[in-house]
Amino acid sequence: MELLVPLVVAEIVDTGVKAGDRMFIVHAVLLLALFAALGLGFALTAQFFAAKAAVGTSAELRSELFGKLQSLSFPQIDDMGTSSMLTRMTSDIQQVQNGVNMTLRIFLRSPIIVFGAAGMAFFVDWRAGLIILGLIPLLAAVVFAVMFACAPRYRAVQEKLDGVYLSTRENLSGARVIRAFRREEEEGRAFAQKSTSLENEQVRVGRIAAVSGPVTFLLVNLAAVLLIFVGAHRVHFGALEQGDVLALYGYLSIILVELIKLANLIVTMTKAVSCTRRIGAVLDMESEPAVTAQISAQDENGGDHVRFEHVSFTYEGGGAPALSDLTFSVRKGETLGILGGTGAGKSTLVRLLPRFYEATAGRVLLNGQDIASIPYEKLRARIGYVPQKAVLFRGTIASNLRWGKADATDEELLRALETAQALDVAEAKGGLSGEVAQDGRNLSGGQKQRLTIARALVKDPELLILDDSASALDYATDARLRAALKDVGCTVILVSQRVASVMHADKILVLEEGHVADMGTHEQLMQACALYREIYESQTEVRHA
Repeated sequence: MELLVPLVVAEIVDTGVKAGDRMFIVHAVLLLALFAALGLGFALTAQFFAAKAAVGTSAELRSELFGKLQSLSFPQIDDMGTSSMLTRMTSDIQQVQNGVNMTLRIFLRSPIIVFGAAGMAFFVDWRAGLIILGLIPLLAAVVFAVMFACAPRYRAVQEKLDGVYLSTRENLSGARVIRAFRREEEEGRAFAQKSTSLENEQVRVGRIAAVSGPVTFLLVNLAAVLLIFVGAHRVHFGALEQGDVLALYGYLSIILVELIKLANLIVTMTKAVSCTRRIGAVLDMESEPAVTAQISAQDENGGDHVRFEHVSFTYEGGGAPALSDLTFSVRKGETLGILGGTGAGKSTLVRLLPRFYEATAGRVLLNGQDIASIPYEKLRARIGYVPQKAVLFRGTIASNLRWGKADATDEELLRALETAQALDVAEAKGGLSGEVAQDGRNLSGGQKQRLTIARALVKDPELLILDDSASALDYATDARLRAALKDVGCTVILVSQRVASVMHADKILVLEEGHVADMGTHEQLMQACALYREIYESQTEVRHA
């Protein structure tokens, strides 16, 4: 219908106006009004379904991307960084949504209009049609040149946006520390530098993208001058009617409008393609493998529940090994305390058990089976892990505890709270239905730690790992917790920097710079391990002081 409008206008001029036929003009105008009404209806319908498709695409893509991020291994997450993940989940997907919407509305329509207008111009006059046809490759060259110049720069813009997100996240999460050290001005300057760098990159790519509009106008207007000149010459010699020249100019105007839309679309599409590649890079990453070793015959474990055999581990890009040639074992039902200075490798060691990280060398065995041959879902179902930083989620105390076991009864939850010395926490918040704010902000550090321990106990694990997760507890509560854990009946691995927290364990593993310094009971280590004795005496002196 849009392509027929110039022909109708030409007929109005050549038949209606020239002959003074008012009824013909009225009928032609009514026909144009009908075209406009039908066109509006089609446009609204197309926009509705294009928007629906674009929003649906972004929703499914966001869900798929979120699922992929959840399936990545810890080293992959460490390498990518939280800010980069957030940028891909938000800004990148929004750009893709815009790209899909604009592509469905413009990219599938404008080329048809452009080539259709060129064809109709040939129908009116083939000589004038050649002018329009010669214009199309010139404009296409401009559009694609701008697209190829902008694509790498839009990727750079998104990468700099990652840096701005990272700075924002760090400043918001660390606001108390920043104010405590009066670093507001320094952090403000650092953020301004990142923001200015992003702005400069956006300006650079914007200047390139802005070229397409003026160049398109220039080429089309030059073609319009040539078209009017040729058309006037042919009218003068009677080869064309005046209405035909108006129709040809109308088709050229249609091409101009559509090419301007395409020029703007190319900018949007270039952003969308750059963002799609960033998202695709994540979706193409290998998910965390369920198993990394072949199932072998179960070793004779001689009663050992956990056994490390010459285990070493090095973080990717970390240089020196974090753990070197560790060999030790823990029998079922025993409590193993792990002690050592900062950076000794305590947390790294216990993260190998749920296979958050894979051992670089050696084997870790659970009940005589290499954990690398156990699907990680089954492995982690058998382990209760409490990290150093207590993490709670917005909801209720019950909803947080049921992360350990979705169908746990209230009695099971209360029993876990009692063992974790957290019954008073629940009572203070109104019971199991008590509200927990985002990240547990309405709870103290010690309260959060006790609730996370209770959450791990709810799943009734065969192996419980406490990674320095009682550091915020006072000595009396810590002692009651350790006494209660002895009645749980599972194997416990307890990481701590307090000798008082591990001294009553069945075995104590002393780590020094990723190596086993010694292993034994408190009494044995006091006699044989100088490092353990030094730590004990230093902490005893501090407590007495």
